[in-house]
Amino acid sequence: MTALMDVSAEQVTTLDELVDLVQSIERTIGSLQAARDGALALAARWALSVAEQGDGVEASDLTVRAVAAELGAALRVSDRTVQRRMADAETKVNGFPAVWRAQGAGRITAGHARVIIDAGEHLDDPDAREAYTARVLEFAGDESPNRLRPIAARLAEQYTARSLQQRHEDAREQRAVWVKDAPDGMAELGLLGPAALVHGVFDRLTSMAKTLDADADAAADADADSAAASHERDTPADPRTLSQKRADLALDLLLTGSPAGHDTPDGLLAAISGQVSVTVPVLTLMGADETGTPQAELDGCSPIDPATARQLAGAATGWDRVLTHPITGGMLAVDRYRPGESLRRQLRARDQRCRFVCCGMPARDSDLDHTHDAALGGRTEEGNLGALCRRHHVLKHHTPWHVKQIGGGLLEWTSPAGRVYIDRPPPQNTVAFTDEGPPTAVSTRGELWAAAPLEHLSPF
Repeated sequence: MTALMDVSAEQVTTLDELVDLVQSIERTIGSLQAARDGALALAARWALSVAEQGDGVEASDLTVRAVAAELGAALRVSDRTVQRRMADAETKVNGFPAVWRAQGAGRITAGHARVIIDAGEHLDDPDAREAYTARVLEFAGDESPNRLRPIAARLAEQYTARSLQQRHEDAREQRAVWVKDAPDGMAELGLLGPAALVHGVFDRLTSMAKTLDADADAAADADADSAAASHERDTPADPRTLSQKRADLALDLLLTGSPAGHDTPDGLLAAISGQVSVTVPVLTLMGADETGTPQAELDGCSPIDPATARQLAGAATGWDRVLTHPITGGMLAVDRYRPGESLRRQLRARDQRCRFVCCGMPARDSDLDHTHDAALGGRTEEGNLGALCRRHHVLKHHTPWHVKQIGGGLLEWTSPAGRVYIDRPPPQNTVAFTDEGPPTAVSTRGELWAAAPLEHLSPF
């Protein structure tokens, strides 16, 4: 298939040694970064101790600035950057000491630490923060930072004294748009707003861009038929990537209010609405006490406030119900109140994202792959299917990476160097009971399709 398939045993050994070397270097880098955080936290503490000898908040702030300027000049870094690093380091070292120690020991990376702290920074009670940290570190050793993010967010909600609804109301006050200049005559446009609306905007841009692709394919087919008769082809294929089309359409919509020069001949793009998929635990849907209960999630990656979740749920056109184990939280089955492709829904609910090691691509944007090739007799059933994004689907079929299912939704990947990695489906967003209870706990996954009722939501 590829040159990589024909490597010798010595070359495989070399690859294995290279992996060990890179792992060792990454652990060393993480340890050094943790040591730097410790030194920056000490600098912040020193500045505050000196400031206590002065009068008022202004003296304290000036002392911290002076120390940041001292470090910045020595490191040739902006003093503002150093002051921000000092504040972040103090939060990590003093607020999340277990995370700092784990990074220093090389068990997690700086990326993992950042995810854990971002998710738990709102926990004011030291005991709650310590309990949260201990639990999330159990997952951090086996997950990439992008996969750890939704897990950390779920765990943090179990220890918070202030509900997501309350925090969301405060966070909405920070909504903003900004511009950051980039090289070569380019610039970045950033937007911070309610997650449901921002994801809906992105989904609308994606749908519009894919509609352009479909329209271009149809035109190309018609062009090819014409070329067969006239021996010429006049319409070149659209060379833009999906990301480039999203950017062009976003600028069109913001500047003119319509897809302007990028619309299809039939003017279909303006009629496309954004779509979002939201997971809503039944307790949240029923309006139970919000503090400590599982939170609604947008596409399994971003918690959203209960009020928004209930609004979206009320306008949903169809529902999937995910039945989970009351103790482990593992998925048992999926059914639906309306007929449809039940197996696809069940696998999408089980996998939630691409099942390759450390990949976080959503399952809805991934291929449904036969672990044992259908052309070689593989059955089309849950135990032989898994979501793989296009990148890792190709990797599975055209490189020595291979995978097998070992039951319970677990996928066992073997690398070219012979290393084995177990990928587990993410836990469902449900209550996990510790005492004996009913045979299943129910989490309701609401899917908002074509008519996507995002228009009635407001950022205010």
